Amino acid sequence: MDDHRWPLGPPGAANFDIPSSARVYDFLLGGTSHGAVDRVMGRDLARAEPLVVSVVRENRSFLRRAVTFLARAGIDQFLDLGSGIPTMGNTHEVARRVNPDARVAYVDIDPVAVAHGELLLGEAAPGVSVTHADLRDPEKVLAAPAVAGVLDFARPVGVLMFSVLQHVSAADDPADVVNGYVSEVAPGSALAVSHLSADDPRIDMDAILGPTSAYRSGRATTRSAAELAALIAGVELVEPGLVFAAQWRPEARRHRGPLAEPCCGHRAAVGFLPA
Repeated sequence: MDDHRWPLGPPGAANFDIPSSARVYDFLLGGTSHGAVDRVMGRDLARAEPLVVSVVRENRSFLRRAVTFLARAGIDQFLDLGSGIPTMGNTHEVARRVNPDARVAYVDIDPVAVAHGELLLGEAAPGVSVTHADLRDPEKVLAAPAVAGVLDFARPVGVLMFSVLQHVSAADDPADVVNGYVSEVAPGSALAVSHLSADDPRIDMDAILGPTSAYRSGRATTRSAAELAALIAGVELVEPGLVFAAQWRPEARRHRGPLAEPCCGHRAAVGFLPA
C-alpha cells in the first residue's frame, strides 16, 4: 500500500499498539472491527463506569434519529466527521432508508478505521467515500478529493459531528473548527452534534476519561451544555434544542434491559444554517 494515500501515517501494525477511540467505540457497540488492545480498553472502561455501553449506544441511536430527520427534511448529502468505522448502523445506510440516492463522505483521523471503512464499503456503495484526514483542518478536509468528489458544496450538506468534538482541545479552538465547516457549506445546510457532557451527575466521566489518555489524541475533553451551546452558536436548533442525546426526539422503547430507560452522557442538538 502506497504511503501517499495516508498523510497521517499508513495503517500498519504499529497502529494496533495502542487503543483507538474509533475501534474501542466499535467494540462497545458490539462490532467486530477492533483489535485486542481495543477490547482491553473497552472492558476497562466498562468496569470503571458500567453505563459506558449505554452511553455509546444511546449516541449511536441519536445518530440514527438525527440523520433520519435530516434526510426527511430534504438533506441528501452528509459530511460525517470523526466517523470512526462505518459499521453498526452507519450514516449512509440510515440516510438511504429515506433517500436511496443520499451521498456520504466519511472522514476520520484513524488510518486503521479508514482502512476498515474502505474494506467494508468496497465498490458496493457508490456515492460514499472514506477519507483519512484530521477534522481540525477544515480547509484540507473540504478539499480532499474523496470529499469534494462526492459532495456538492453548492447545495445544502448535513455536517455531522457525533461524539468527536471532545477530541478537539481548547488549544485547537473547537469553535473555530466548527465554524470552519459551517461557514463553507451552502445556506440551508445542517449541523448535528453530540458531545460528552461535563455536567451530567449520573456518569462518572473521570472513570471513563482516565483510560482514554492512552489514545494517540490524548484524554478527551468534556464540556458543559453552555460550552457546547457556544460552539454551535449561529445554528438555528430544531426542537427540543440542546438536550441529552436520549431526550432528542426519542423513539418509543420496545424492550426491557440495560437500555430500557433513557441514559445519559452526551449532550446533543440538530439545527440548520440560515437560508
